[in-house]
Amino acid sequence: MAATETEAEPTKVLEFGLGDGTYCLDIGVIDEIVDAGELTRIPNSPDHVEGVMDLRGRTTTIVDPKTLFDIEAEGPRERIVVFDDDEIDEGGTVGWMVDEVFQVRDVAPGDVDRGTTVDDEGIRGIVKSDDRFVVWVSPDVEEITDIDAADVVSEESEP
Repeated sequence: MAATETEAEPTKVLEFGLGDGTYCLDIGVIDEIVDAGELTRIPNSPDHVEGVMDLRGRTTTIVDPKTLFDIEAEGPRERIVVFDDDEIDEGGTVGWMVDEVFQVRDVAPGDVDRGTTVDDEGIRGIVKSDDRFVVWVSPDVEEITDIDAADVVSEESEP
């Protein structure tokens, strides 16, 4: 017998802040969370690419998810959520610059409303939580696939 939606296993998600909103990502796609450091800007890169940084010998492309999701609000931009290369097929190591990281928690399938976000790229659903809503996003936003850390670095080093 197939498991019903309420019997399905909960998913662990990382909640983080972008501006005034709270968002979350499936913890399975995340490699690590690091403090925001100094970035090297890349000339002529897409608007959503903040730059690159060296993360333990790996050139990591840092993306601004506020640009991807058209979020206008400012914030402290204190942390970088680095995605697992094996889980995200982006052609290199990619991280998102977020304002702050809140917690890891379980989300049951019954707590996710997918009806309001059916056609929204990069949105998996809205998580209903006590007195607030948390937007469940996906790192597979189409614009991210246009970048490749190796290409960015090789373009930077050309004379």
